[in-house]
Amino acid sequence: MTGAVKGRRIDWGGIFLYLFLTLFGLLMLAPLVYMISTAFKPTSELFLFPPRFFVNNPTLVNFRDLLLITGTTSVPFSRFIFNSLLVSSCIVGFGILISAMAAYPLAKHNMPFRGAIFNMIVLAIMFSPMVVQIPQYLLISKIGLVNTYWAMILPYLAAPVGMFLMTQFLRQIPDALLEAARIDGASEWKVFWVVIMPMLKPAISTFALFSFISAWNDPYPAMVYTTDQDMKSLPLAIQTISGGYGVVARVGTLAAASLLMIIPTIIVFVVTQRMVLQTMAHSGLKE
Repeated sequence: MTGAVKGRRIDWGGIFLYLFLTLFGLLMLAPLVYMISTAFKPTSELFLFPPRFFVNNPTLVNFRDLLLITGTTSVPFSRFIFNSLLVSSCIVGFGILISAMAAYPLAKHNMPFRGAIFNMIVLAIMFSPMVVQIPQYLLISKIGLVNTYWAMILPYLAAPVGMFLMTQFLRQIPDALLEAARIDGASEWKVFWVVIMPMLKPAISTFALFSFISAWNDPYPAMVYTTDQDMKSLPLAIQTISGGYGVVARVGTLAAASLLMIIPTIIVFVVTQRMVLQTMAHSGLKE
């Protein structure tokens, strides 16, 4: 009887923990909610005092002004979106392929100096990207890739984080599974595409999420490697909007542009979150 009473005891510690995490999560979402609300606010609500968190009369005028502002230039706003989508997609797609192809021999083949190569990859993670910006620009300029999409893609394809993540994940895959495929007559290319790549999905999704967010939000490549306006990216266009127009445009139009910019990252996160959690769950497992 005493045990049954204890079994029905309320777990106040667990309730407090869930309430605390819920409140903390809502606080983290507050800036996103405020940005969405501001994007739909009319001009009359943008400068109210005291300011209102939620919009009372939602409108699409800020999105219209965004198109009108960018329409006065020689480059439409849709061009900036296309440039960012193209560059980010290529960085993610080619980066996944290169990282997976580099991680496979490092994790599953007795290649010479693989320990030293892996240590160099770990060492590269420790360096700030700013360290190699000048050599990268000189190399891109010397080979004549300035004002091309390749100038914004090639420097970011060799991703040490992706190679490290996939190498560590591949080390958890039993060697017997690969040997069974080879015994059945599969070549190394077939083992890579049919066995390795499907099992790498959690690591690929994790790297794709981080890589896309980094590439999508980075204005540096378009700022340094391009001079033509039609090659500029969306983050650089948003910086132009925030600094080159009036106060009203900087508030309402910037919020609308920021909302359009954050939508793809939310979509990528929603698509990859389940695989990302699987990567975290398997990170501590051993063969």
